[in-house]
Amino acid sequence: MGLTDKSRIAVSGLWRKLCLLPTSRKVSFTAVGLSLMAFGAAGVAPLAPNVADLHVVTITEELALPDLSAQINALRQASIPFVVEEHVRPGDNLWSLLHRMGVNDPSAANFIRKDARARNLVSLRSGARLQASISPEGKLLSIQTLLDRAGNQSNATTIVLERTTDGFNSRLAEVALESRVEMRSGEIGASFFAATDTAELPDVVTEQLLEIFAGDIDFALDLGKGDQFRVIYESLWHDSEFVRSGRVLAAEFHYNGKRKQAIWFGSADGQRGYYYDASGKSLKKAFLKSPLPVSRITSGFAMRMHPISGEWAQHKGIDFAAPEGTPIRATASGVVDFSGMQNGYGNVVIIKHGPVYSTLYAHMSRIATGMRAGTRVAQGAVIGYVGSTGWSTGPHLHYEFRVKNEARDPGTIALPQTAALSAAELPQFRQRVAEITHRFAVMSPNAVTLASR
Repeated sequence: MGLTDKSRIAVSGLWRKLCLLPTSRKVSFTAVGLSLMAFGAAGVAPLAPNVADLHVVTITEELALPDLSAQINALRQASIPFVVEEHVRPGDNLWSLLHRMGVNDPSAANFIRKDARARNLVSLRSGARLQASISPEGKLLSIQTLLDRAGNQSNATTIVLERTTDGFNSRLAEVALESRVEMRSGEIGASFFAATDTAELPDVVTEQLLEIFAGDIDFALDLGKGDQFRVIYESLWHDSEFVRSGRVLAAEFHYNGKRKQAIWFGSADGQRGYYYDASGKSLKKAFLKSPLPVSRITSGFAMRMHPISGEWAQHKGIDFAAPEGTPIRATASGVVDFSGMQNGYGNVVIIKHGPVYSTLYAHMSRIATGMRAGTRVAQGAVIGYVGSTGWSTGPHLHYEFRVKNEARDPGTIALPQTAALSAAELPQFRQRVAEITHRFAVMSPNAVTLASR
């Protein structure tokens, strides 16, 4: 089917107009040309040979940049300061950074060396952003940057250095951080830590997960290939720039046919609160499941042949293998009952947790500073470090759980629990659970990484 005479005239006229287009419309010209070719191929096949015979002319025109030298000279003569923004690069020191920003001001450098607050500028982390106002002569008029201090969850500290008629002054100011919600999910392969790296989970968030689920999950023994996790946490920003990762808001693990969830719930300012499961039961256990964050059990609470004496006897504790120097945590709050050398136990610490329960930690390479009899310790506090003192064939921790001074298997004892939410708190908590449940649903079970900001 061919074109009518009117159609041929219209196409020919359009083509002539396209050939007269200026070079600035070359992209549009090409696009329309391709459209015409497509049209011809679809409905007017006889036109194809004519299109191939067309002569295409490409015209290139160079545009000169405007001369701004007059404006720049005018700004210099007017002594108008300019603002420079720079980031700290690996290997930078403050003086090389100021030089790169165009600062040539010995008086400012001298003030920074002497002033206690200004000296914070000397030890900035790589990637930190600085904003400075500089005179045309290179004098520093002001400089400010954010100090990454994680003391307050929602705030950060800005240091400001300003030139005055008398020299310089410095001040610290609190600034509010913008909170954004991040979501990550992953599937465990070689190890939990390898999975968190694959999911691009920040180390500080991974450390929080170890603490949150310390009473429920042994991260070395309970998790295996194919198990999954999902995490919702805060990231904190200032002036559209990332500052640090914040608190874990919720997390869940699917492992061995089980599901463990943790949901943060507390005061409106976010400074006080605890983690609960979806039913409102607190995750904070009276005793942690393991005194080591990562380890493997080499000998359980059972009959065995002693590796040194060769005698068949009841092993009245649990042996956790770990590299020498690994920090050992108190599994519950209490008071140090004994600290020092004790026969085959080597360096040992015994902690009493009220009138009924006590725990023993043996074979330490060294005992943590301050662990003396009568010292009060908090759950999770470091009380010593893995070693091989006493009757030991290699670095490990011998851990005993005692009930009225009798060693017992902690896996067979119903340990005390902390209080659940009150009836008055439950309605608000259920709203929180509904929100978290929706976010978990957004994350596909097969997704490795999801992010929401």
